[in-house]
Amino acid sequence: MQKLLLLGDEAIAQGALDAGISGIYAYPGTPSTEITEFIQNSKFAHDNHIHSSWSTNEKTAMESALGMSYAGKRTMVCMKHVGLNVAADPFINSAITGANGGIMVVSADDPSMHSSQNEQDSRFFGKFALVPILEPSHQQEAYDMVGYGFDFSEKYKIPILMRITTRLAHSRSGVVRNAEVRKQNELKMPSDLRQFVLLPNLAKKRYKNLLKDHTAFVMESEKSPFNLYFDGPDKSKGIIVCGIAYNYLMENFPDRRVPFPVLKIGQYPLPRNMVEKMADECDEILVIEEGYPIIEELLKGYLGRGIKVRGRLDGTLPRDGELNPNLLAVALGKPDTFGLPVPDLVVGRPPSLCSGCPHIDSYYALSETLHSLSHGRVFSDIGCYTLGALKPYEAINSCVDMGASITMAKGAADAGLIPSVAVIGDSTFTHSGMTGLLDAVNDKSPITVMILDNGTTAMTGGQDSQAFGKIEDICKGLGVEEAHIRILKPLKKYHDENVAIMKEELAYMGVSVIIPRRECIVAIDKRIREKLKNK
Repeated sequence: MQKLLLLGDEAIAQGALDAGISGIYAYPGTPSTEITEFIQNSKFAHDNHIHSSWSTNEKTAMESALGMSYAGKRTMVCMKHVGLNVAADPFINSAITGANGGIMVVSADDPSMHSSQNEQDSRFFGKFALVPILEPSHQQEAYDMVGYGFDFSEKYKIPILMRITTRLAHSRSGVVRNAEVRKQNELKMPSDLRQFVLLPNLAKKRYKNLLKDHTAFVMESEKSPFNLYFDGPDKSKGIIVCGIAYNYLMENFPDRRVPFPVLKIGQYPLPRNMVEKMADECDEILVIEEGYPIIEELLKGYLGRGIKVRGRLDGTLPRDGELNPNLLAVALGKPDTFGLPVPDLVVGRPPSLCSGCPHIDSYYALSETLHSLSHGRVFSDIGCYTLGALKPYEAINSCVDMGASITMAKGAADAGLIPSVAVIGDSTFTHSGMTGLLDAVNDKSPITVMILDNGTTAMTGGQDSQAFGKIEDICKGLGVEEAHIRILKPLKKYHDENVAIMKEELAYMGVSVIIPRRECIVAIDKRIREKLKNK
């Protein structure tokens, strides 16, 4: 058996390769990106023709994975937590269609919002959809859960959600691979060719079957190797801990001997018998979970016996942000060892646009164009260009979700804020901006859309942009008048020319598209380094 030092993301990817996947579908989003990249860089995946190209967005990724499952093959779909919002429609309905080939959905949550606009908990979606959830506490468990999850998926014909968090995704640990690598499934159509037809009459029957299967899912959780009950002599409290927080608990007990009963959760639905056992034996229960107080809320209605349940809802643990060993120490009544506050002389350094970034020149030109108008007219989107909100640029006024820049600018223009400007990146445009642009064209909304084309998906590591070489044609196809699709070169020497063009398009009482086009400076550096390396 081979032992590897892997990121949590890489352990999941290796687990998928060893479990016989035929394809992985994803849109890049931190902290999930490295799962797909690991497979893209795998010689084994290349030699075995495992599909691994990026999808346009998470919804298309989920639907493509569902199609591969329909054909009997094992497949994985990966995204960050907010990407699951985009994929929610097919994800929730996939619980009712069920699976044919095994399908695993990996959602990487980001507590403390290290690189996200919220810290939502993907377990909510799994509970909402009534699908089984796996949550590893370390890299070996992440690897092992993948093969287990595919087997479970095919046994019950149900998609499986794996929920990880940033710390697990981006930390390394030793992982022992299975001795045997499973071959890919043969092509096999569903035994019921109407399985994936969610007409109301058929969907009602499949939903009833899903509800019946939920009892079996609970039974599987009771005997799962990932749900473990450790007894302890001190029954004054019991501890339910899930995912990576189990490690934080153990760090508070160097000899790894916790005096209280501990229920470690790695598979959902909750194992009811184990929870009941703890409630019978203990005076109160402390719930330790990353993200939302999902288990804590469940217990308060689940047990129905008045036992005290402590956790994030009652303030024993903070309601937001990542957990850590010190927070757990305080919750357990141990000394607070967090240390002294950071002195004032240590100043935080906010992120900034790279020196030489083309967006800098685009923002300076836009700011000069809007100088004589009232502030607050620029609706932006999610990408590295969102840093234009910070000093010295302070050039944008919104960042809500992928694609919202165009539709928010449209809504503001509909309300009478004219001109309104949308700023969106090339990759975000094809992810979620195209439909908003079509709305604006159909309503002849007086907005100017700036599609910042740096030729790559820069914020998440320089993956290929689905928009490369297609932006003008897409805009024409959506109905933007060709005369109002303008290409700019965002360089200082063209500043006055660019400002003049922007002023022209802001004065146009219809939809105009400006495309500042210059390659990402980091992508250029990467390309040159690879070229020199290959010489």
